[in-house]
Amino acid sequence: QVQLVESGGGLVQAGGSLRLSCAASGRTVSTYVMGWFRQAPGKEREFVATISWSGGSTYYADSVKGRFTMSRDNAKNTVHLQMNSLKPEDTAVYYCAADTRLHLGFTTGEYDYWGQGTQVTVSS
Repeated sequence: QVQLVESGGGLVQAGGSLRLSCAASGRTVSTYVMGWFRQAPGKEREFVATISWSGGSTYYADSVKGRFTMSRDNAKNTVHLQMNSLKPEDTAVYYCAADTRLHLGFTTGEYDYWGQGTQVTVSS
């Protein structure tokens, strides 16, 4: 079993930055694809970013491309999401997820483990 714990959320003004972290425990996630998703009130959970096990490949939703950067530190069993130029529409609960398969995942059904989420609120 893998436990994922997100941190780093909070309240920020539009144009500001936040860095989310996701710490894994239980087993190493160094061979897992990792992803970030978000869910705003009344909306479905949506894909934000994903990263290959090596960190060599990353993909982003069009809505965050150029503003968010996902990275991982396999030695520390953690992943990060650097969020810059934040907009009010980025307000959501952000979830970290782990996919035990080798291919990058873009849908919630492809991920096997989930964190409890961290709230990000961007004020205008």
